[in-house]
Amino acid sequence: MSFELAEAQLLKRGVKLEEIAKIVYKLQLPYHDDLTVEQCYDSVKAVLQKREVQYTLFTGIALDELAERKLLPEPLQSIMEADEPLYGVDETMALGITSVFGMIGLTSFGYLDKVKPDLIGNLNNQGDHIHVYLDDLVAGLAAAASARIAHKSQKATNYSKD
Repeated sequence: MSFELAEAQLLKRGVKLEEIAKIVYKLQLPYHDDLTVEQCYDSVKAVLQKREVQYTLFTGIALDELAERKLLPEPLQSIMEADEPLYGVDETMALGITSVFGMIGLTSFGYLDKVKPDLIGNLNNQGDHIHVYLDDLVAGLAAAASARIAHKSQKATNYSKD
């Protein structure tokens, strides 16, 4: 698998990595005065390089597309069409992406899933498409990329009393 294929799958569904990078930027700017959107974009790309992240994206996007074409068996088809709040499998898959970078990714994902800022909210509210998985997968990507930046922070690397 490749980064290019994963990016193409996202683009096909209307998701640009730059938009995810802007979400990452908003999450991490309070902790990094000199942060740039370009650094956030690089972090999104780094997360998307991971094969397990790519596989998760491919699976979720395929399920959304099958639901749009009404090709899922019942009751799954009806659950997807209703975006059933108690379904939870979409969040579970997205948590697989966030877990790559630890608990900070999990807490960031919870925030993004609840608030649904920017692109995430747009995906969640598109009535002409089914994005049961995609909105959560984008939140997972943003949360993981944000956590990756947090883990690389120079502020968190030295706790010696020397």
